[in-house]
Amino acid sequence: MDITDIMIRKVQADGNLKAYVTLTFDNCFVVHNLKVVTGKAGMFVAMPSRRTKNGEFKDIVHPINSEFRNILQTKIIDA
Repeated sequence: MDITDIMIRKVQADGNLKAYVTLTFDNCFVVHNLKVVTGKAGMFVAMPSRRTKNGEFKDIVHPINSEFRNILQTKIIDA
């Protein structure tokens, strides 16, 4: 599966959230609302999530292994 498009919408407000990202895979599958966030160890990519009834956040989509997470994060941060 290849990332065929990365759209980045920068956030101008002060704070940890730096951008929203839309990824397209193989020109046929889109994932919206990944977030580029600044944390204690630098920038990272947070997956789209929703709030559960008990107030916790649960990822809607996410990589299954750390290797693919690193590929996504590197391509997004580089873009």
